[in-house]
Amino acid sequence: MQTAQDMDNARKCTSIDIQATRNFLWGGAEAWQKREKMRNILEQDPVFDKSKRHFLDRTESFKRGLRLINRINEISESLSWTRDEVKLAFTILDDPLPIALHNTAFEPVLNSQGSPSLLQRYSSLAAHYGIFGCYLQTELGHGSNVAGLETTATFIPDTQEFDIHSPTLTSAKWWIGALGRIATHGVLQAKLILPGGKDAGPHLFFVQLRDMNNHQLLPGITAGDIGPKAMAGYAPVDNGYARFDHVRIPKDNMLSKFAGVTPEGKYVRPPHAKMNYGGMLYIRAGMVIHAGSIIARAITIAIRYTTVRRQGDKGPDGLERQVLTYPSTYYRLLPIISHAYVFILIGRDLQNSFAAYSKRLAEGDTSLLGEMHAILSGLKSYATTTSVADIETARRSMGGHGYSAFAGVGKLYADSVASVTYEGENYVLDKQVVRAVLKAQQQQSTTSPSFSEFLRLQQPPLLTHASWQNPETLILLLEWRAAVFARNINEEDAGVARRLSIAVTEAFIAVQVRELLKTHTVNASLMKSLYLLYLLSTIESSLGDFLELGILRPLHAKEIRKALRKVSEVDILPEAIGLTDAFGWSDWELDSALGVYDGRVYEALWERTKSEPLNNGEDHVYEDYIKPMLERGRRQAKL
Repeated sequence: MQTAQDMDNARKCTSIDIQATRNFLWGGAEAWQKREKMRNILEQDPVFDKSKRHFLDRTESFKRGLRLINRINEISESLSWTRDEVKLAFTILDDPLPIALHNTAFEPVLNSQGSPSLLQRYSSLAAHYGIFGCYLQTELGHGSNVAGLETTATFIPDTQEFDIHSPTLTSAKWWIGALGRIATHGVLQAKLILPGGKDAGPHLFFVQLRDMNNHQLLPGITAGDIGPKAMAGYAPVDNGYARFDHVRIPKDNMLSKFAGVTPEGKYVRPPHAKMNYGGMLYIRAGMVIHAGSIIARAITIAIRYTTVRRQGDKGPDGLERQVLTYPSTYYRLLPIISHAYVFILIGRDLQNSFAAYSKRLAEGDTSLLGEMHAILSGLKSYATTTSVADIETARRSMGGHGYSAFAGVGKLYADSVASVTYEGENYVLDKQVVRAVLKAQQQQSTTSPSFSEFLRLQQPPLLTHASWQNPETLILLLEWRAAVFARNINEEDAGVARRLSIAVTEAFIAVQVRELLKTHTVNASLMKSLYLLYLLSTIESSLGDFLELGILRPLHAKEIRKALRKVSEVDILPEAIGLTDAFGWSDWELDSALGVYDGRVYEALWERTKSEPLNNGEDHVYEDYIKPMLERGRRQAKL
């Protein structure tokens, strides 16, 4: 088959050391081998078969998700997996599961902010899934505005309890993952009300939701599933609602490591006003590498398919041209490869930095809290917006077949599109980035926080014809754009917060790319070209700002696009298959007829149609519906 031959030829043309690059992306050979071993275990287990999941309804998808969770826990017990190995197993699966927020929000927040006595009772249960947790923050009437939450936790000195109450319909907790059916406990954001009625603002509380013996909701709690999500996304997850009718919890159930209430009802202030937001920061830290991973899946499928898909112009060999070789295709797709690499690598570094930050925070050091909040707000907004756009670009590059569920990209989009909203709506986060930049600018300290290092710059980089091949000049250019933007904010521009947030975040990422250029010694020349592509495409996508701010001239725009085409066509295009192979995805992980490793996309797509229930002919469709319509039409035609 020509498609298999095309794929084989593409792999022969690549010069990249795939194994070394893959190990670098996954954090070393040992980390990759551990992941591959675990993936093989899951892939060979029939419980994790994916062939029927496109045909499941919402309830069946939810039950399948529970089977996956249960099976991983069974395997974990039989093979004595560590806690980190269990979490790794869940990340290998591409199904969103209700256990996710237990791992990424409930347990980390409990362990980082719970009192010693609370941890003694529940930490081990949470670690071994003896309880299932959720994170109850968003309400029907409030989302990103945490300060506006309406749920109350009123302290009662006489009984040493908190009274948890939902005073209005809009105070109902809403969209909470795992709350609909499976959660037994939750970490709840509620306004702390002190004796006398003083509102101390939102704080965290540990709340039991369901009976430990029969899983029934406890008295005073009304909860359930909020219903199906758009495009059937997140189908296995029971996003839920809950209302509390004066539910009492012990005083010790307040997460009081940093803030608390004395037995008399006096407030114990935390060392920093936003200490309770640590849970959101932890989640956002993981969203950057997750965005990179999702992009990597989508672009691997798109690059493989457009490599073997032939359409249009014919060459001397009589064959139509490979779709990827058209400038209109590779111009869209190749920068997406660079996005995946950059997000995965800086996301991994970010998680390591956050681990160190969390240790300092646990010791009461809040000096980096403001900076970390600004960095993660900008990166969460930028990475999720980029990933959603990149997935759709990848899908559209594959033409009509990209719309098939069997392409594997539509599901990625449906499960990812909500990421621009949850854990902080992106436009709201943009305003927080701007606020942090303005504060840093007003302080005018000689040592700016790392997210606003660009403020140190006093003049633009010198631009020559060679500048567009020099990553350092492009990095300085992105920093200078952010500096000029921050110093010349146009309050009449309704979109200024969004544009400045993008400028600041792109400057921060550019600085990280500078470090990647120093550390990525494997395939150094190719990686330099890939990062050059990232920087050039980033500048090209925001030329309007560069021109408006007077940083670049129209002639520069032409030179940038010329350099962008050269690095794409000469350096990256011949390596596209190798660069995407280095992500290490198996066919089982991608679950895509168009992204199969061997390139036999048409055979794979044809084979998939055999699993479509409409093709089994056993549903009486003809007798019940088609036949009566045809007979009616034929009778009317004779009149």
